[in-house]
Amino acid sequence: MSAAPALDGYATGTNSTRKVAVSSGIGATVEAYDFIGYGTAAALYFGTYFFPASDPLTGTLLSFATLGVGFAVRPLGGVIGGYLGDKVGRKPVLVTSLIVMGIATFLIGCLPTYQSVGIWAGILLVTVRVVQGLAYGAEWGGAILMTYEHAPWRSKGKYTGMVQAGFPVGLLLANLVFLFSVHLPGTWAWRLPFLLSAVLVIVGIIIRTKIPESPVFEEVRDSGNIVKNPITQVIREDWRNIVRALGLRIAETAGYAVSITFMLSYLVAEDLADRTVTLTALCIASGIGIFATYNWARLTDKIGRRPIYLLGTSIMVVFAVPLFLLVNTGSAVLIVIAIVIAYAVCQNSLAGAQGPWFPELFVANTRASGASLAYQFAAVVSGFTPFAVTLLYSKFGWAGAACLFGFYGLLGLLAALLTRETFGAKQRLVAEQAAANPIAQTAPVDTDALRQHSHEHH
Repeated sequence: MSAAPALDGYATGTNSTRKVAVSSGIGATVEAYDFIGYGTAAALYFGTYFFPASDPLTGTLLSFATLGVGFAVRPLGGVIGGYLGDKVGRKPVLVTSLIVMGIATFLIGCLPTYQSVGIWAGILLVTVRVVQGLAYGAEWGGAILMTYEHAPWRSKGKYTGMVQAGFPVGLLLANLVFLFSVHLPGTWAWRLPFLLSAVLVIVGIIIRTKIPESPVFEEVRDSGNIVKNPITQVIREDWRNIVRALGLRIAETAGYAVSITFMLSYLVAEDLADRTVTLTALCIASGIGIFATYNWARLTDKIGRRPIYLLGTSIMVVFAVPLFLLVNTGSAVLIVIAIVIAYAVCQNSLAGAQGPWFPELFVANTRASGASLAYQFAAVVSGFTPFAVTLLYSKFGWAGAACLFGFYGLLGLLAALLTRETFGAKQRLVAEQAAANPIAQTAPVDTDALRQHSHEHH
């Protein structure tokens, strides 16, 4: 099996490098904004406004089921987006996914309630959520690959870090908007956050329509190397890297589901902190996380992708029990410290490294398919994690939740040990030399000549 070159595109990037990174980051922000916003709305409002015919508990469960539907269809969106990204280009996927995502998110804010149309309210909510999940599944692959393939060789971590930092930006925005909207009357308390997301989407679409196609995809297309079915080819030829990337991604996304998603409900359920303290802790963590994600990603340009992942997953394993010991004190300061470490160190380090590492694991003509498959199928695991950790907590107390967090860290650590470094000392040296060579600014990469720097036998 051939290994993907860690260096492709233009040595010094393109004239659109920063614009591509910013437009992709906006999409990531909208994704996180909706993810958090929808979860909050499902917990606080949707049971009442969309499923009130049943008892309150069933209504809440049904509203959470709509949250899970979004996760369930994301792999299908990843398959479609990855396939089209490798067949017709990164840019069409990038623009289309954001348009569909924006329309679906805006429509949630416009939906009629059960009181207006009866059972159709819940059906419409699930339908829109399915469309939204498909769009989100396609979004990440297009955004991260466009950014990666436009970026200079020596700064691919830095620019993909701008995309990955979109998640903590969205996390912060969603919490701030819901903190404000909770005081609004009636349905405006949950409608306004979804309607406001249209602003971000419109800005993102305007920027995205003005950016050029990925130079790497154009090279693949012009050389006639577009494959007939990139999905089946990447599964057949590169399934090991898909499995490795799946393990890497599960540690990050499912770890977040335990240390942040479950933790917020745990703090309230155990009377360890009120909603103000938990919301404040999350706002502080996400504020720090914007800079943490970006700087973890930049660090991968200096020391490689794998060392960051080994560090982050090792801390997850070691910090699993102390995380709960800290929050169990009930001290607001220690709770904030625990959540900041869990998010800004554990989660953000892994997310930062994923941006450049995942694209580098796959060759250019099946890259969108391979990276999207691993990324979105792992999202399903994180979607079910809140249920799994709640069951463990009910049987074993906080120790059960801590063990699951540690297990995810161990899984990521094992995956990192089994995944090759794609930006080691040799590649970093080549990247630095190319950056100092003015001719490299107009010379596209010769991937065959560079395979010697990145090829490692499995």
